Amino acid sequence: MLTSMKSRIFLLAIMSIFFNIVIGTAEAKSATAKQVVVRFQSNVLKVMKQGKKLGFEGRYKRLEKAINDSHDLTKITRVVIGREWGDLSKEQQQNLITVFTKLSIAAYAYNFKEFSGEAFHFDSEEKTTRGGMIIHTHLSIPNVKDVTFDYMLKEKNGRWRIINIIANGVSDLALKRSEYTKILKEEGFDTLLLKLNEKIKTYEK
Repeated sequence: MLTSMKSRIFLLAIMSIFFNIVIGTAEAKSATAKQVVVRFQSNVLKVMKQGKKLGFEGRYKRLEKAINDSHDLTKITRVVIGREWGDLSKEQQQNLITVFTKLSIAAYAYNFKEFSGEAFHFDSEEKTTRGGMIIHTHLSIPNVKDVTFDYMLKEKNGRWRIINIIANGVSDLALKRSEYTKILKEEGFDTLLLKLNEKIKTYEK
């Protein structure tokens, strides 16, 4: 009787875990572009509010999942590198994606480390001619001029993903593309990878 009861409890636990996974996956796939952005911004604010307590490493760990869940970092890396992407070996491409991902998370962990009453606000959304979405938002900062954040998203495997962020009219993707392709052309792949890793170390300090 006891063994039978334990078996039923175990089966119910497994079913519960499976149900939660399925529901979680379904919710993630059905999230609209706006919901993806709002959820990401909410996670950023939560980290900011605990920024000092968490420290860089704690902020990095909290933001890692939030960024991976909301950004298409593989696509972003490809676009940043541009035409030179096809000239890289598969190993080089994967190394670059890995380092670029770490750099992106480290940059957020470094730049969003304190909270002083900031708040994100949704402004509007619009469809692009190529089937993407742009979510217009702004960040209000006490005693400082608001910062606009326009998020460009594309749907991938049924899930909306951020592929570019434009802050106050300046494209993050365009800035990185200009900088990284120049290094790649003039100094080579190894130097680019080295400089990206150096940036990560700078943020960690």
